[in-house]
Amino acid sequence: MRHILKLHVRKRALLASLLIFNMLMATRVILSRSVHPLLLKCTPFPHFAPKHLPKSQSCPLWSSSFTFCLSLHKSATTNPSLSSRPCSSLSATAMASSASVDEALEANPLLQDFDFPPFDVVDAKHVRPGIRALLKKLEGDLEELERTVEPTWPKLVVPLEKIIDRLSVVWGLVNHLKSVKDSSELRSAIEEVQPEKVKFQLRLGQSKPIYNAFKAIRESPDWQTLTEARKRIVESQIREAVLSGVSLEDDKRDNFNKIEQELERLSHKFEENVLDATKKFEKLVTDKNEIEGFPATALGMAAQTALSKGHENATAENGPWIITLDGPSFLSVMQHAQNRSLREEIYRAYVTRASSGDLDNTAIIDSILKHRLEKAKLLNYNNYAEVSMATKMATVAKAEELLEKLRSASWNAAVQDMEDLKNFSKSKDAPEADDLMHWDTSFWSERLRESKFDINEEDLRPYFSLPKVMDGLFNLANMLFGINIEPADGLAPVWNKDVRFYRIKDSSGSPIAYFYFDPYTRPSEKRGGAWMDEVLARSHVLSRDGASARLPVAHMVCNQTPPVGNKPSLMTFREVETVFHEFGHALQHMLTMQDEGLVAGIRGIEWDAVELPSQFMENWCYHRDTLMSIAKHYETGETLPEETYKKLLSARTFRAGSLSLRQIRFASVDLKLHTDYIPGGSESIFDVDQRVCERTQVIPPLPEDRFLCGFSHIFAGGYAAGYYSYKWAEVLSADAFSAFEDAGLDNSKAVKETGHKFRETILALGGGKAPLEVFVEFRGREPSPEPLLRHNGLLGTASA
Repeated sequence: MRHILKLHVRKRALLASLLIFNMLMATRVILSRSVHPLLLKCTPFPHFAPKHLPKSQSCPLWSSSFTFCLSLHKSATTNPSLSSRPCSSLSATAMASSASVDEALEANPLLQDFDFPPFDVVDAKHVRPGIRALLKKLEGDLEELERTVEPTWPKLVVPLEKIIDRLSVVWGLVNHLKSVKDSSELRSAIEEVQPEKVKFQLRLGQSKPIYNAFKAIRESPDWQTLTEARKRIVESQIREAVLSGVSLEDDKRDNFNKIEQELERLSHKFEENVLDATKKFEKLVTDKNEIEGFPATALGMAAQTALSKGHENATAENGPWIITLDGPSFLSVMQHAQNRSLREEIYRAYVTRASSGDLDNTAIIDSILKHRLEKAKLLNYNNYAEVSMATKMATVAKAEELLEKLRSASWNAAVQDMEDLKNFSKSKDAPEADDLMHWDTSFWSERLRESKFDINEEDLRPYFSLPKVMDGLFNLANMLFGINIEPADGLAPVWNKDVRFYRIKDSSGSPIAYFYFDPYTRPSEKRGGAWMDEVLARSHVLSRDGASARLPVAHMVCNQTPPVGNKPSLMTFREVETVFHEFGHALQHMLTMQDEGLVAGIRGIEWDAVELPSQFMENWCYHRDTLMSIAKHYETGETLPEETYKKLLSARTFRAGSLSLRQIRFASVDLKLHTDYIPGGSESIFDVDQRVCERTQVIPPLPEDRFLCGFSHIFAGGYAAGYYSYKWAEVLSADAFSAFEDAGLDNSKAVKETGHKFRETILALGGGKAPLEVFVEFRGREPSPEPLLRHNGLLGTASA
């Protein structure tokens, strides 16, 4: 769902300190949906065509030689310090202890070779020894690379990719479990080894032998003979090395490295505080009158939460019920609770999350901004936004120009939106009509939507059961891109019983990719929001057989309403859009035809272009044939009435001005904090937010609004000075979809042809070609903002 400001995201942004590893791990955060308007291995790896694998394979991670290195007791000659000592000098106790340690390492699932990661057996106890053994091995690999490096692909990029990929896969596995199966033990283990991991990243990112070798390739006579993808890799590596501090010396480098370590620590702490603050809040309701207006789905979910908290007799009808700040629960209150005081209480709790007591993120934010500015200065940039833009399509000026164009096109429409709400609520004799507050707008927006379009989102839920939605989504992918998606549960280990696993085949029936899908909210252990991440990337270097490329594997994670009782997960239309969105990200990762692993799939794509396929896929939720294929009543099988579809289509631009301004607020405050803001100065971060809101919010935020304390996208994710990317990519995605409109959405032959072209360009080329060039190759021209404004019903406003 739209990033319920938790995010992320973790995901999980790693430092810009590791050459391209930065970009690889950054994808672990960037591929998430934007903030909700209310809420904010090893080598070799297999060529994935495995047999049935209910459990992970248990082979040594790289080779018997690696295990041998860890088994000091097996041969004294493997360690000079032991070779000069007689075996008898080792006590039986010491030898037994050494053997025990070695056996534990050999059995550590993080150090096994696997077709798919052993999500089912990795535990906190494996993290410290596993990551340390991994880093020790990679340190040796890096030393060997630096000793033997030559400015050629086999002697530079191939061994480098293997090092990067090993750490990316194993650390990604651990970090993923922290996001979906959080525990204090896992947090502690990650926190302990994280500095060691960052130290290695910095060591790799600042390697002068590697940096000089890449520069030599660029300056060699053979440069013009390289493929475009390889040129992109070389140029990216050089740029990332500079951003990683490779040119810094002595005290400046030491200071830079300390900053990177501290930024990593702070971002993890920020995200943990958001998760803990969200989990901490619970409101027990025993009087049903307090939650008058709650739909049946929300009542069932609140009762189910109460059951999980020890209220054994809780039922949807009689309670008790527990309200939390988790996305589905929070939205139910904001949109449906007739009890205004309850809406106010929950709203205030949400916008002040992680802003007080032991979980207060205020000082952490200031420290993050201070360290980012110091980092920028060390790299000879004026501010951190310039550092961020060094790896994007846009510049600060161009991003600000786009946001202002969209703001001016949205403002009058947003003002009219608020007038409409005031007039409507007044017509319903609402006492708050003349003084609507933030906790009123969603409630009255839903009532106005119901009145104006005769659509009740809760009444639509029975038509959007998860199984039908997924079937329709997969049929759409088949029609557009010629792929077949089939269940493959049991083939790969999973981290929760609700996680599904799928195989993707091309038209010939050959497997080309795999993905996991974790759909439901689990507030006690899973962070909020929705995201896609890579598990394994396509790569020829990491091929099992040396011929066919290693196949890509992805995972999609959502936080939608879980099944209640005997009912399947019945989705809101927004949740349907979210699944389509994340699947768009996954498609770009899985349908890549790029065999250069460092720029395959979502790797190496400029940050502000990566949302193109995800937002593109959302458009298909309004396509008649697509929607009708998924909108089947879960009990009767009845298709959504045609009249309802037309109403849903008409409602698409409902409050588009307000929703646009909300996103522009987030993007604008992000840029302001990373350009103009002076940490420790006279103006606080909240003053900056209030100033931005004067131009982006029709209703000013509350003086005590602490939304920034939960803005994980930019403080714990990869969107720092990059949140504008959602709007930037929205321009690209709307224009891309307009190609299908131009071809004729009712012309199946033309749609398939256009879909094939989209697959061969946007989805296939990965980071091996500049995104603007990829777009022009698909569209035949550079992008235009006109389709986006038209889709949002703002084109007339913009013209005016």
